[in-house]
Amino acid sequence: MLISTRHRILTAALLASLAAQVTAQDWPSFRGPGGSGVGSGSPPVRWNVETGENIKWKVRIPGLGHSSPVVWGDRIFVTTAVSSTAAKPELRTGWLNGSGESAADSGEWAWKVLCVDKNSGRIVWEQDANVGVPRSKRHLKASHANCTPATDGKHVVAFFGSEGLYCYDIDGKRCWKTDFGVLEAGPYNAPEMQWGFASSPIIHDGKVIVQCDALNGAFWATLDVETGRELRRVSRQEVATWCTPAVCESGGRTQVICNGWKHMGAYDLETGEELWKLSGGGDIPVPTPQVAQGLIFLTSGHARSPIYAIRADARGDLTPQEGEKLPEGLAWWKPGRGSYMPTPLVLGDNLYIANDMGVLTVFEARTGEQRYRERIKEGGNFSASIVAADERLYFVNESGDTFVLKAGNAYELLAQNALDEVCLATPAISNGLLVIRGRDHLFCIGR
Repeated sequence: MLISTRHRILTAALLASLAAQVTAQDWPSFRGPGGSGVGSGSPPVRWNVETGENIKWKVRIPGLGHSSPVVWGDRIFVTTAVSSTAAKPELRTGWLNGSGESAADSGEWAWKVLCVDKNSGRIVWEQDANVGVPRSKRHLKASHANCTPATDGKHVVAFFGSEGLYCYDIDGKRCWKTDFGVLEAGPYNAPEMQWGFASSPIIHDGKVIVQCDALNGAFWATLDVETGRELRRVSRQEVATWCTPAVCESGGRTQVICNGWKHMGAYDLETGEELWKLSGGGDIPVPTPQVAQGLIFLTSGHARSPIYAIRADARGDLTPQEGEKLPEGLAWWKPGRGSYMPTPLVLGDNLYIANDMGVLTVFEARTGEQRYRERIKEGGNFSASIVAADERLYFVNESGDTFVLKAGNAYELLAQNALDEVCLATPAISNGLLVIRGRDHLFCIGR
């Protein structure tokens, strides 16, 4: 009996260990596990598209989309939008001289969800979520498929903003869809402009969580992942934002964290109660909140570029005032050196923040002490966020060049690899494979 009991305990421990290893290989939503940006295995430092060095495969993805790939097991999921009238819709990268104009798209589009085999690049299945004339326009630098899908290994959830939220099973059968109406995503001070929705869904504990900050109404909501039934909707005093929410489990409570301009804040997942809030960041916020070391990190970088480090047990209004004592729940903050587009990353003891001009600033995460600040060599413009694995950072610019940096307290560039393709999507990392989505292709890079 003792041997049998011990065998069962060891078997359970082994299965739990194996399950943890499998989970560690997955990249289930924007920025991977918990939105951390940290993946598994050891991707290559160098690769070459022309010679094929460390290029496992590449596959053409139709249409135009800036959504990032997500990975579960041997499957990769990605979304795109295909125009019926333009083989290659207009896209501008870099600084647009402040114009902010919308693309002059015409005709019908098809919003697609694709499943790709991680080992071969073969398209396993492809589904049209919606076909029709777009209900809202996009920024010339954006696409009609900006939101990264999310998966829990059973469901695949794809959000196309004004075109709806869709859920498929892992084999491509539609489970449900829901419509939040037209979500007016544009600058608060120029409502005639339309830039396109970009907040990605996440899945947590059987719930789909969406952050829908629009000019015609702002809220976050939870839906049952099995049925699509709306479980809760909480209004926010906010204008349009382009931020993906995050979840923090700490001290017996689960909080949904929403970045913003007028209303950065956290809410109890089960009750919807507001736990803490901040105001006064950049007025067009994009980065996703980061959770690490008992802290929550927020930044935004348009007009202002503050950085906030909030204690996970914080309560109340945490808005700091220059020259005054910090609120109890705010560990530290800085009025500048934040990020406009890319989401930061916490690895080890350090917080890495790279802005869209390629300037990387590294802080000690717990104290905010600056380690170093350095412009990435020949960086150009960046929209993708930093990802990391095996103590290395991978940062892709809009021209498709990937800069590989050594993690640590000093700047060390290990390699620069050309993709020869425009890239605005954040890469995924799974079991030593780096999956990068360019304008035309999905690349799988591995040893």
